[in-house]
Amino acid sequence: MLDHYKAAKNPSAPALNTKDNIAELKELVQNSKRIVFFGGAGVSTESGIPDFRSQDGLYNQKYDYPPEEILSHTFFMNHTKEFFDFYRDKLNSLKYEPNTTHYRLAELEKEGKLSAVVTQNIDGLHQKAGSKNVYELHGSVLRNYCMKCHKFHSAEDVFNTTGIPRCQCGGLIKPDVVLYEEPLDSKVTTGAVNAIKKADLLIIGGTSLMVYPAAGYITYFHGGKMVLVNKSSTPYDGMADLVIHDGLGNVFSQI
Repeated sequence: MLDHYKAAKNPSAPALNTKDNIAELKELVQNSKRIVFFGGAGVSTESGIPDFRSQDGLYNQKYDYPPEEILSHTFFMNHTKEFFDFYRDKLNSLKYEPNTTHYRLAELEKEGKLSAVVTQNIDGLHQKAGSKNVYELHGSVLRNYCMKCHKFHSAEDVFNTTGIPRCQCGGLIKPDVVLYEEPLDSKVTTGAVNAIKKADLLIIGGTSLMVYPAAGYITYFHGGKMVLVNKSSTPYDGMADLVIHDGLGNVFSQI
């Protein structure tokens, strides 16, 4: 499927300067009615939330265990206290606010232009900015459930406590985030794929497109134009109709 998609696209995206690229994106947005935004950690870094794979990202920081191991289902079950020590320290998004990109995407939805946000982030900032139709591929820190009685618990029930969070029934509270070794939610992925299939403009932003299976969902797009906005190059740059290597805030502040 991916090879077929590559063949359908121009192997080299237009090499315009950033100003011209942003002007072209602005025109594409004006002429589109079913925009889908597919975003990653780079969407929230301008809010102060660290990403995972950059030089200063979580995966390049030193812990007693590798972060990739800490964020696994096995580690969660076998080293639960250590998991929550890391989780509270590094993944608490309650202290952060949405940025320009979050707010502009919410405005585009209200204007009837943007049909969905598909995000790999778990911070809930898209909803905090006002977006309604958000597909969270990797879940959200805002939702937490008792593994015994399935009662819902807020993010505050986890982040504003110490030790292992427990429900009133005594059950372990688990954040509704997709850990390594866990499958993506089928309802969320189906909704995301359908939105991407129906889009007439797909804007991909703030993601290295290195995390699978999430990154593979963009191959379902066969609409009008694909635009990729990221500070650094990605494996999918050659598939895009337009590539902008710049910060998302700078780009979306001009759209």
